[in-house]
Amino acid sequence: MSATVVFYICVQVIGTMNVNEYGGDPATAHRTAIEEVTEFREFGAWVGGESTSGEGSERIETTDPVTDQQIAEIPAFRRSDVDTAVSVAWTAFETTWSETTPAERSRMLSNWIDELQSHAEELTLLECLDTGKPRAHARAEVQGAIETLEYYAAAARINEGKQIDAENDLHLYTRQEPYGVVGQIVPWNFPIWAAAWKLGPALAAGNCTVLKPSANTPLTTIRMAQLTADILPDGVVNVVTGSGSRVGGHLTEHDDVRKISFTGSEAVGKQVMESAADHFAAVTLELGGKSPFVVFPDADMDKVVDAVAEGVFYSTGEICDALSRAIVHEDIIDEFTDRFVEKAESHVLGDPLKDETTMGPLTTAAQLETVQEYIQTGLDEGATLLTGGNIPTDPELQDGWYIEPTVFGDVTNDMRIAQEEIFGPVQTIQSFSTYEEAIKLANDTKFGLAAGIGTEKTSLAHNAAADIDAGLIYVNDYGPILPDAPYGGFKNSGIGRDLGEEALDHYRQTKSVYVNLDEPSL
Repeated sequence: MSATVVFYICVQVIGTMNVNEYGGDPATAHRTAIEEVTEFREFGAWVGGESTSGEGSERIETTDPVTDQQIAEIPAFRRSDVDTAVSVAWTAFETTWSETTPAERSRMLSNWIDELQSHAEELTLLECLDTGKPRAHARAEVQGAIETLEYYAAAARINEGKQIDAENDLHLYTRQEPYGVVGQIVPWNFPIWAAAWKLGPALAAGNCTVLKPSANTPLTTIRMAQLTADILPDGVVNVVTGSGSRVGGHLTEHDDVRKISFTGSEAVGKQVMESAADHFAAVTLELGGKSPFVVFPDADMDKVVDAVAEGVFYSTGEICDALSRAIVHEDIIDEFTDRFVEKAESHVLGDPLKDETTMGPLTTAAQLETVQEYIQTGLDEGATLLTGGNIPTDPELQDGWYIEPTVFGDVTNDMRIAQEEIFGPVQTIQSFSTYEEAIKLANDTKFGLAAGIGTEKTSLAHNAAADIDAGLIYVNDYGPILPDAPYGGFKNSGIGRDLGEEALDHYRQTKSVYVNLDEPSL
């Protein structure tokens, strides 16, 4: 039996286990899980259809946020390694991928999806260990990634130009053509799902890609790329690993990268846009958010409490569109606050491998420090800490980067905790009295990624959806996020869109063809 087969069997077995079946304390259980999921597997970069460490010997450690144990090491690429990846991608585009038909690309993507689906439990465990997400959440995000790729495997066949009836002696039509080689950068909070958001439309539109995952959580993205072997032509999907400043920075400024798609912070997004502008590369940016959820007085309290809680506590609040600002009508704010605090306190912090855990640790030690600083800022600004705000005292959680679900009341819109993206499980609650005030408060932020609306009135739902400056509006719920619809924000939350048919347009260029016709003659 080959090493690969043994590895696959191990993964299938542990995919159905929980931490109790590993035995021992979290450190021992996670050590066992890490050993099994990384056995017989190297996590190198992926360039030209093979694993590589690049030209240097420098490595970066990826660690388990529950126990701070090393999971794996990845190569720290140099600028020259990025150059190689871009060159390899162009060779693949010019010799192979550009010659494929939409139907052929669709079939190859479907075959890749089948391979990913057969490794879904392996990918789930990798995502759980690398990010600290509860196992159920990691599994749902793996499936979300697969469903996104399924959408684009079908959409690959949608490559329609149009005929323009301009003049009788002119045949005028348009063609949709890929850019060639695109650069893509994904964040650490949703590694596999974000990678699928980028790869799906880029490949369906006919591009080759050089994708950089976060150095903190690269493992599922690397594994996705490895699973393209013998399915997609070598060089179509390339994954470069290393620091954002060196690897990501060089990718965005590379003259031979025709389009850049970036998901991450507002500050880095500005740098990406400036770098791309130097060589006129097209840019899609999905950046930060400070998303409100407006709760009108007629709202169904059961629905909205669950929706707001899901929107800020899912993934330990490390979500770009986190519904972190509850703006509640003054008539119901006391009831909402009491019920929301109770909901926050019902979350079970614990080991992500345990089925009962509903909230895991933050993904990095640096993010834990950031969240703690914001909690102290809220206290200094005069907000009332209603619950949470502390590192849990459970001895089994002391090695991880845990923080309690946190809720602030008596918040005003001029406070930093109401204006700045915290990226953690921290909710603010503030009140309003009129519809106009609610909309003003909701829009009083530099961001515009998402917003929620809690109401049972159709007129309120549709009017508020039109009046709030955000690219995503959730009514009486948080999500779902489907590949069928565009995803992106207004204002400082970015430009362009991921997902939906619209994302395909961001990975294609339009060419107009003028064919002048003479009078017919024999």
